[in-house]
Amino acid sequence: MENFAEFLARIDNPEHQARTEEVLNWITEKFPSLKQKIAWNQPMFTDHDTFIIGFSVSKKHLAVAPEKAGMNHFSEDIVKAGYEHTKELIRMKWNQPIDFTLLERMIEFNITDKADCSTFWRK
Repeated sequence: MENFAEFLARIDNPEHQARTEEVLNWITEKFPSLKQKIAWNQPMFTDHDTFIIGFSVSKKHLAVAPEKAGMNHFSEDIVKAGYEHTKELIRMKWNQPIDFTLLERMIEFNITDKADCSTFWRK
């Protein structure tokens, strides 16, 4: 988590900071082969230098970005989980539970789907 320490320290609300750290720690433990990276001032995880999942924070939510292909693949599950979303990200309100099963499935999907990807983003 050293890579994310500065990012986490900039989160003013201690509850939001703890929740974000919980999610990032969970991914680090669940997917130890993923590389931690800060890019565009946001924490993200990569696999063989290709984007897998990224996060950002706002006053109202933790945003999760699994790339558009991940959003399309899991759109029904995102709605069932009760999360607001756009074409590019999921908004997990701070008072909503984190659906770790959904996060795991999105990460596994991206790892598998991008196994042969040689670029950071899908083309």
